[in-house]
Amino acid sequence: MANKVKSMWYCSNCGNESPKWIGRCPGCGEWNTMIEERVNVKGSKSATFERDNKAVPLPISQIETRQETRLHMPSEELNRVLGGGLVAGSIVLIGGEPGIGKSTLVLQNILSIRGKRILYVSGEESASQLKMRADRIGRLSDNCYIVCDTSLENILGHIKQVEPELVVVDSIQTIASDVIESSAGSVSQVRECAAQLLRYAKSSGTPVILIGHINKEGSIAGPKVLEHIVDAVLQFEGDRHYMYRILRSIKNRFGSTSELGIYEMVQRGLREVSNPSELLLSQSSDDGELSGMAIGVTLEGVRPFLIEAQALVSTAAYGTPQRSVTGFDSKRMNMLLAVLEKRVGFKLAQKDVFLNIAGGLKVNDPALDLSVICAILSSNVDMAVPRDVCMSGEVGLSGEIRPITRIEQRVLEAEKLGFSTILVPKNNMKGFDTSRLKIKIVEVAKVEEAFRALFA
Repeated sequence: MANKVKSMWYCSNCGNESPKWIGRCPGCGEWNTMIEERVNVKGSKSATFERDNKAVPLPISQIETRQETRLHMPSEELNRVLGGGLVAGSIVLIGGEPGIGKSTLVLQNILSIRGKRILYVSGEESASQLKMRADRIGRLSDNCYIVCDTSLENILGHIKQVEPELVVVDSIQTIASDVIESSAGSVSQVRECAAQLLRYAKSSGTPVILIGHINKEGSIAGPKVLEHIVDAVLQFEGDRHYMYRILRSIKNRFGSTSELGIYEMVQRGLREVSNPSELLLSQSSDDGELSGMAIGVTLEGVRPFLIEAQALVSTAAYGTPQRSVTGFDSKRMNMLLAVLEKRVGFKLAQKDVFLNIAGGLKVNDPALDLSVICAILSSNVDMAVPRDVCMSGEVGLSGEIRPITRIEQRVLEAEKLGFSTILVPKNNMKGFDTSRLKIKIVEVAKVEEAFRALFA
């Protein structure tokens, strides 16, 4: 008898099924998320690993706690984001823009692991392409097995044959199961394949790394349930036209989501940036200090580093003033310009203002406000901010400098890099012993006080 083919509607947000289209998903409540897919109804079940049916309910007080076994990765930045390494039996999803370096990051890490049998499943690239990338990275390993396949059943067969201690799937959107009629990358395929790999990881204790695509909105492609069932979701961010990449943790069941790793894209792959502040600050010019530059202390997660805000203010040549921003929120810069004009008295309405955050990074920390307005003022009056002075503070609508979080970490980072003076919000240092610090701390309450401290 021929298999019966019918259409089902799946929610792209939660994966909820429906025999017909409905405007609002009954599972998650989202509107217009139902996608039609053709499914092939079969009586057989998909290939899977045996499940343990001997589990019995236990009171939580009787459950034994044990230390999670972690696989230490060669990249310390990756270990930091994972919370200390790859936990045995965990499943990690790494997503990012096309060409950002996801496959390179994973490949150069697994090629440096010694004494572990690793299976790398590629559904996008051929084996020769992966070999060329490994040659470019400069690392070869006999412990890493490469297989190019997109069938879930075949992949599970390869896993049984190789018996790896780590599995990498690149990417989950290219894998398809034979028991589902829809094409690879659909809601049902991604959900089924991820569930089978999760079952394998938990039953065997083998960690699995999934590489995932993102859609045009920037979120992980596929159903939202994909992010729910995995143990950790890592986002690889950055602009392909710049050399810096940020690995950020969105979800982590075995560590903090506040950590992040910074990499630099070079010819031989990704290089770890252990001290990003030294690379994000431009070197002093031999011709003297330049106006329009101010150093701010920002936080990415729990990691402080110093970054340079560059501004250029010039008379509007074509009537309508231009406002151009790179790496900073344009609406927030317009607010800071209004504060400068209304509260401080600088007339910038008829001037072009260009702002750039050095290094190609996108910064959302409000503590960078003070360095942004100081860079704008420095360019406007053509007076340079001293290169050994940095600052950190949020600017309010009335021109006040508001307190910021983790001020101690920011001050210690500035001192470690050799800055002599730091401007901080007034009364933000309460309870912090500054007697042992070599850096001079200047507390300011208003924008005018910061200007006087810099340009007096």
